[in-house]
Amino acid sequence: MDRPKADSVLLFSGLDPSGAAGISADIETINQFGLNPLPIVTSLTAQNTQRVESIDVVKDSLLEKQFNLLDEDISFNTVKIGLLGSVSQIKTISRLIGEKNTLNVVVDPILISGTQENMSSIKMVGVMKKYLFPKCTILTPNLEELNLLSPGLSEKEAVSSLNCPWVLVTTSDSSKIDIEHRLYNKSSLIRRFNYKKLPDKFHGSGCTLSSAISALLAKGIAIEEACDQGLAYTYQCLLNAKKLGKMQYHPIRTPYQSK
Repeated sequence: MDRPKADSVLLFSGLDPSGAAGISADIETINQFGLNPLPIVTSLTAQNTQRVESIDVVKDSLLEKQFNLLDEDISFNTVKIGLLGSVSQIKTISRLIGEKNTLNVVVDPILISGTQENMSSIKMVGVMKKYLFPKCTILTPNLEELNLLSPGLSEKEAVSSLNCPWVLVTTSDSSKIDIEHRLYNKSSLIRRFNYKKLPDKFHGSGCTLSSAISALLAKGIAIEEACDQGLAYTYQCLLNAKKLGKMQYHPIRTPYQSK
């Protein structure tokens, strides 16, 4: 469904103090598309480019109050959701976006960190699939996340089980030479996006991609084109990446240039 264009994107995600991922990456990316980010922090993490040590979850009541105050004051047509911290938080956010059915909803299901720490639970995955995903416009899991969401299924079966109209499966977590991202609509493969694999490990590439897609949807770009342009933008950010810490590289997010 086409939505009216908007100047702002609402963000739900965790705070990564390294600045490479999470709400910091979302804000930075949305800004580079000339839009205004409306950030709501779901969790406070203690992490760097090498590891995640702890996650403190923000109260559901505060998230709800923040959402409602923004909604009554600022127009937005798109919500981007990243790290979620609890079952009750997932239910709260699902209810909030469900009450405002004029939204594009982009979900980057963060289940495991780039340094392989668990960021979710089996129960939380079940609640996401039941309450959140049916209200979403597009999901952007990598292959590892897709397998955690729907274990034991083929890629097409797993996509179908998520009950979301659009799914962009990214494959940078498993490819060795070339990368092929695949866009599905109602379990039908719509398009393949091919890139050459870069040699480094990156912190925040998924956040950059999902935020870029969110910004493009907010601007009124159709989903297939938003995925194409969002992937191209993210790849350029990775080509420019810098190693700020001791392990993963930090994507350098530059102003978006339309094709």
